[in-house]
Amino acid sequence: MRLIVAGGGTGGHLFPGVAVAREFQRRDSMARILFVGSESGIERGVVPREGFPLKTLPIQGIKGRGWLGLMQAFYGIPASLYRSFRIVGCFRPQCIIGLGGYASGPLLIAGKLKGIRCAIMEQNVIPGLTNRVLAWLVDRIFTTYEATASYFPRSRVVETGNPVRWEHLPPIKNGAKFTLLIFGGSAGAHKINLCFLEALDRLADLASAMRIIHQTGQADFMSIQNAYASRRFETEVAPFIERMDEAYARADLVVCRAGATTVAELTAYGKPAILIPYPYAAHDHQRVNARAVEERGAAVVILDQELSGENLAASIRSLYADRARLTDMARAARELGRPEAAKRIVDECYALFEGRTP
Repeated sequence: MRLIVAGGGTGGHLFPGVAVAREFQRRDSMARILFVGSESGIERGVVPREGFPLKTLPIQGIKGRGWLGLMQAFYGIPASLYRSFRIVGCFRPQCIIGLGGYASGPLLIAGKLKGIRCAIMEQNVIPGLTNRVLAWLVDRIFTTYEATASYFPRSRVVETGNPVRWEHLPPIKNGAKFTLLIFGGSAGAHKINLCFLEALDRLADLASAMRIIHQTGQADFMSIQNAYASRRFETEVAPFIERMDEAYARADLVVCRAGATTVAELTAYGKPAILIPYPYAAHDHQRVNARAVEERGAAVVILDQELSGENLAASIRSLYADRARLTDMARAARELGRPEAAKRIVDECYALFEGRTP
């Protein structure tokens, strides 16, 4: 199989694509896989580290940009289409999978015009603009949630769940300390970082019993690392956690945003969480994601506008003291999980190539 995985921009779009690429490799050691993304997306650093070749397009988003930014973005569209036709012509893929994000559009358009089977993956309940448009061109639409089908041509929709990066978490023993994993997405979350430091001041009496693993994002790394120096907690602080599977394996409780990929990983691995949805996500989809998990008893939700050191500390203390509730939350998370999502998508891609119906 020759496969192009197109799109990215954020970890939420990119990491499910990495999971699908890994599953293709497990099925066929001779599979050739090429990632195509934007010149400014997270894929520039992540994809080479994952061992896959990467081509980039000069395309940029248009949302929230000034006039100069808009002119640059519109210039990038024809240039990206031209480069996409060249990439497709040279690589000759049998299938193209779009991950969402603006970089997936040119590749899928070029692919369809060349008669190649194409699919998209939609991670959120409410799809983004790129996928809403591409849905009318592609052959398959892989969704995470049943409710998402109402936004797409239903005959092309296959509900698979959202793929996760690792088939299993590594067997790591935590020891006696209760471990908190804190992160706000691949770029960090400034408000969560600051409120968590305030929360620790209110949890100082638990310092000897807690371990903190904190992904800060690059912008806050130095200031947060310095702030921990005056606190007595055992900490591991990094701008970006390369071995996130090990961090999940060690975590007793996770404090994080509610992006679709994060939610998929929490539920696949059965991790109880305090979810703080990013309030400016398109269509407020992180709040929808978070509430869906909370309603099943797998998480506690604190809205960003209501977040403070005080209520974050209270939630952490309550869950730390109630291990039975944590166990129930973990069980509820596992019941929501779809760890077989990558396998299902690969099955459907082979069926698509062979001309079989969903």
